[in-house]
Amino acid sequence: MSSQFDEEFYRLLAQRLHDRGVDVAAVEAEAMSICIETPSWGYGDSGTRFKVFRQPGVPRTIFEKLQDAAEVHRLTGIAPRVAIHIPWDKVDDYAGLSAYARSLGVVIGAVNPNLFEDDDYKFGSVTNVSPAIRRKAVAHMKECIEIAKQVGSHLFTPWLADGTNYPGQGDFRQRKHWLEECLREVYEAMPDSMTMAIEYKFFEPAFYHTDLADWGMVYALTTKLGPRAKVLVDLGHHPLGTNIEHIVAVLLDEGRLGGFHFNSKKYADDDMTVGSHAPYELFLIFNELVKAQFDPERPQTVAYMIDQSHAIKPKIEAMVQSVLQVQETYCKALLVDREALAAAQLKNDVVAAEMILREAFATDVRPLLAHARIERGLPPDPLQAYRESGYFERIVRERTHH
Repeated sequence: MSSQFDEEFYRLLAQRLHDRGVDVAAVEAEAMSICIETPSWGYGDSGTRFKVFRQPGVPRTIFEKLQDAAEVHRLTGIAPRVAIHIPWDKVDDYAGLSAYARSLGVVIGAVNPNLFEDDDYKFGSVTNVSPAIRRKAVAHMKECIEIAKQVGSHLFTPWLADGTNYPGQGDFRQRKHWLEECLREVYEAMPDSMTMAIEYKFFEPAFYHTDLADWGMVYALTTKLGPRAKVLVDLGHHPLGTNIEHIVAVLLDEGRLGGFHFNSKKYADDDMTVGSHAPYELFLIFNELVKAQFDPERPQTVAYMIDQSHAIKPKIEAMVQSVLQVQETYCKALLVDREALAAAQLKNDVVAAEMILREAFATDVRPLLAHARIERGLPPDPLQAYRESGYFERIVRERTHH
């Protein structure tokens, strides 16, 4: 890694893009305007089903998580929002928590409920056969909505671990009815300014069936709940080979794409750093997102959020990696010649259409982003700047457990 900025390389790249009709300054400005939310839980210790790996300097409280998130934003300039998870990040004074976040230069983002850790949820939360447990789950989600109000968040992002492990264990249709009934009550408790972005997962921890197993099930649910209910896509929550960019395009066309949990996978919900395994797939997803964002008739924006475990990587470095990967991929998608692509599609020129996408994907946009950061007083190489900052050494000293 090097923090040196190669001005000559940048000049040549900018000229080449200019010759292609690209407004380089506009692309740089747009790439620096992206907002990427990082998760509080991504800064703490994590692991696999077999082992949690402890790391030095990890935050012990939500306040220290916010400090680390603020450091990522200070370095990148594009990560001003921090998602919280209740009760992991529970405090007595949420207005005070919000004020502390703002004092660090960040704000609280999405509020996530926990419907999977209590012993009561062994056989489900909102799909549990027990009315009392279903009421408990609803009450917890309503609590999260109240917390969101207090911290100024307009995004509530539930994920349900509900499902079964064995044939015959549950009644699929009855569980569906309970789920709809409970989430309808939660939806009606939200203020008009709030969006419910519902996540889905193909499998785990339910290995026979999951009550919300794919985007179609969630889409059907959102159409019943109302326009402020949308689908949250997690890149790790699909069977192998799923065409995620197609799902994205359909949800965008339906106006039901609420946001993303960006991460990366090789086999299942691996929760690795963004783009570490399928960078071209990520680019094809952003190609659809950018097209929708600049649609002259119906522009759409969605919430971009990181959700990863990166159990063996240093926490802050891994988060910086992912934030930068999302930004780089977004920048590449901004370079797609949309007029030429549309023309090639209308002529059924399959090769030309593919090569237009590949040209944008193959462009090394790092010099553009480094130049944009320098102009905004940010380090050209945020990861190298972090390694040289002494921040990690300081938090190790300050957070040493006695």
